[in-house]
Amino acid sequence: MNDEDIVDGRRPGGANTSHTIAIELLKRLLAAVPLEAPREAYLRAAIEANVLGRATVEGRRRAVRYLRELYLLDPSRILFRALRDLWDEDPEAQAQLAGLCAFARDSVFRASAPAVLDAPPGELVNSADLTASVQKAFPDTYNQATAAKIGRNAASSWTQTGHLEGRVTKLRQILEARPASTAYALLLGHLQGGRGQAAFNTSWTGFLDLSPFEAESQADRAGQRGYLELKNAGGVVEVGFRHLLRPIDTGDRS
Repeated sequence: MNDEDIVDGRRPGGANTSHTIAIELLKRLLAAVPLEAPREAYLRAAIEANVLGRATVEGRRRAVRYLRELYLLDPSRILFRALRDLWDEDPEAQAQLAGLCAFARDSVFRASAPAVLDAPPGELVNSADLTASVQKAFPDTYNQATAAKIGRNAASSWTQTGHLEGRVTKLRQILEARPASTAYALLLGHLQGGRGQAAFNTSWTGFLDLSPFEAESQADRAGQRGYLELKNAGGVVEVGFRHLLRPIDTGDRS
């Protein structure tokens, strides 16, 4: 089972070319809109109610456009519906959930990952490192000014997810993955065909700084909370997502 909303990371482009992943704006919006609300409710909250706190209507439209680019804001799309299902389960998982969704949606954010995820704890990671990582993935695609801007945006985005810490000097931090974010990471891997033990060793579990052993242990905790179904019979592992992959209700559609 695949999901077309996971972008092809081999193609350049993505939100971090012009802005960051804006997790605080997403938190404000989801706090203002009920879980079962349709797509239009997110647009009304952002534009009419101005829950994002923008001074002009154009600013509100621009902010919600950024959020839709990264997070879809549409309950008929699996990536967003699953994020929304898990969002209120654990506030400490929210930045990780948002980061995973942005990682699925933004090619340049994903291309910047080696500079962060391959760095040991406490190592300095600066925007130039992120720029270089993106340029390596997409050579001759971005001019120096654009590439530098991508690096700065990505540095802010990785700080928002918790992988980096610091205002000017940014140091690598290791995430403490949560059961809710682990369930979402495993779902992303499942949508791309990850099955059995391979489900615990994907770019999505890597985003959460999980080894395969740690990912399986967190999956067990996620199963206890009902986020997924984990079966291990004779060394054969199966991970199911009965709730997160339930059929799309036409009531979700706007």
